[in-house]
Amino acid sequence: MELRRLVIKAFDVKKVVLSDKFAFSKGVLEIDKKIINSIEDPLIKKIEINIIKPREHDVQINTIMDIMPISTKVLGKIGSGITYTMTGAYVMLTGCDEDGRQMYEFGSSEGILKEQIKLGKAGTPAERDYIIHIDVLIKGGEVYDRRLPNAAFKACDHIVSKIREVLKKQEAKHADEVHEFYDIIRPNAKRVALVKQVAGQGAMYDNLLFPNDPSGFEGGISIIDLGNMPVVLSPNEYRDGILRSLT
Repeated sequence: MELRRLVIKAFDVKKVVLSDKFAFSKGVLEIDKKIINSIEDPLIKKIEINIIKPREHDVQINTIMDIMPISTKVLGKIGSGITYTMTGAYVMLTGCDEDGRQMYEFGSSEGILKEQIKLGKAGTPAERDYIIHIDVLIKGGEVYDRRLPNAAFKACDHIVSKIREVLKKQEAKHADEVHEFYDIIRPNAKRVALVKQVAGQGAMYDNLLFPNDPSGFEGGISIIDLGNMPVVLSPNEYRDGILRSLT
C-alpha cells in the first residue's frame, strides 16, 4: 500500500550572476545583490554575497557553517507532493564576528576553500558547480551562544527564500530531471528502521526538524528544544530535506 508519493523535479543551473533582481531563465540564475540591505538584525554587522565559479576554489573564506541545496515545495508538505530543486548551484554560508572569532564549535574550517572542502562528495558541490557564497559578519563582544550562528542562518535563509520564489515559478515541463519516490507498506514484509544519531549540544552543534521548506531554516524546530528526544520520520520526509544539520 502506498502511503506517500514524492516527486522531485530538478532544474539545472548553468550560470549564476549577481544582478539587480532575482530571476531564473534558460539556466541562468540571477541574484539581487541589494537583498543584503533588507536584512535587519542587531547581531549582524555585514553580509557579503560572492559567486564562486566552477574550478575557481582558490579563495579565502571564513569557517564553513553550512553548504545547502536550493529546494522548495510546490505542492504538499515536506515528504510528499512536489518539490523543485536546483542542480549545478549550491549555497555556502560562512561567518565570523568582529573580534575575529570564527562561527564554529568543534573545529574551524577558515582558510583557502580548496584546502578546506572535498568536492564531489555527498553534501558538497562538484567541481563543475557554482557556489553562492554568503559571508556573515556577526557583532563582536557577544557571549558565544546559539543566537550568533542562528542570526547568520536566518539571514542566509532569507536570501535563499528569494531564490526559492523564482524556482517555484518554473514550468514543470522545463525540468531537466524528474524523480518519483514512494513510501510503501508491504504486508508481511520485515519492518526496518534506520537509526540516525544527530548532534544537539548547542551553538554550532544543532539540528533542525520540520522547516517550512526542504533544507530550510524558518519554521524549523531545534533538536535541543525537543529535548534530544527520538523522532520518527518517513523515508520520503528524510529524502525531501526535513532534517537540517547546523553542524
